Amino acid sequence: MKKTLDDICAAYTLADEVKAKGVYPYYRPISSGQNPIVRMADGNEVLMFGSNSYLGLSDDPRLKEAAIKAIEKYGSSCSGSRFLNGTLDIHEELEEKLARFVGKEAAVTFSTGFQVNLGVVSSLGFRGGFTFLDSLDHACIIDGSRLGFSQVRKFPHNDMAGLEKKLRGVPKGAYKFIVVDGIYSMEGDLAKLPEIVALCKKYNASVMVDDAHALGVIGKNGSGTASHFGLTDRTDLIMGTFSKSFGSLGGFIAGNNTVINYLKHNSRSLIFSASMTPAAVAAASKALDIMIEEPERRDNLWKVTRHAHQAFRDAGFDIGRTESPIIPLFVRDTIKAMTVVRKAYDRGVFVTPVIAPAVPENDVLIRFALMATHTTDQVDQAVEVLTDIFKELEIIP
Repeated sequence: MKKTLDDICAAYTLADEVKAKGVYPYYRPISSGQNPIVRMADGNEVLMFGSNSYLGLSDDPRLKEAAIKAIEKYGSSCSGSRFLNGTLDIHEELEEKLARFVGKEAAVTFSTGFQVNLGVVSSLGFRGGFTFLDSLDHACIIDGSRLGFSQVRKFPHNDMAGLEKKLRGVPKGAYKFIVVDGIYSMEGDLAKLPEIVALCKKYNASVMVDDAHALGVIGKNGSGTASHFGLTDRTDLIMGTFSKSFGSLGGFIAGNNTVINYLKHNSRSLIFSASMTPAAVAAASKALDIMIEEPERRDNLWKVTRHAHQAFRDAGFDIGRTESPIIPLFVRDTIKAMTVVRKAYDRGVFVTPVIAPAVPENDVLIRFALMATHTTDQVDQAVEVLTDIFKELEIIP
């Protein structure tokens, strides 16, 4: 019997089952900016520990002003792709600033971070070559690799012996392209970039680092993972998004002139998508200025991060190997994780669950993310609430 579209979609019942249990944790409407305290559409005010606004800039009045002025000058949309009619002077100005910031010759912006990885990884997945992915790479990297012509090889997370085994197992003269996250978005740990670039030299491979969660957080002036390790010159491509520390929307890839020129004329998600809106470009540009001019923001981010790491460890939480403001609170049970989120919200704390397939089934976690605008008192309040809930649900002793 043939199935219709409705028949196939109706077979998906998981969301309805979770809703029936009263613990559905997604699509919760917010009616304020992404600040340490947010107002929800139901009128409740909660402590926000589920945002990626690491520097606390997404509701900054200076970004709002820059966005408004850009709309007044350029309108609300470019109404076309960068390739055709959608390139503004401010696109090129931002790209020049970004290239200098991350220490590369050139950069090009895309309308979302997802589209950067989709377009870059697919475009550089050349026929006859091999693309190597960390098993915990972001979904957009995985999707990009599926669209390329290279054969894809995954290695266990941050397992350098595993990566070398994969590199050794392909033809010596073949094209090899390694793609990793700088800071892993759910686990909070860093890529082992020093070991990766050493393997690149040994096996004649190239490396791209997704710095979506690293820009603004680590490296000189917040310029990312390669800078953090002093390996900018040995990192071929640096990718970033504007929806995290930059408080905007969009993304970019930076590298040498030859590669960026190739991508500008071959990346389908760039050529066939509308360009970043004027407001998003102006907000990202202003955020970059603030990122450089106000290092105290990053200093406070790391102050509250160190405080939170210690507080969670002292309370008995398993926070894995995080080295960043992203703190995984391992639950290892999907329904329990969703229950934690519901109970935390009822007590004024907004956190998010991370379940399969975003992480393996046995690594289900609560993602606790910090902003530069948080205080240690707010962290302590959240830790106290979460400790009570984790003990009630027998997740921690």
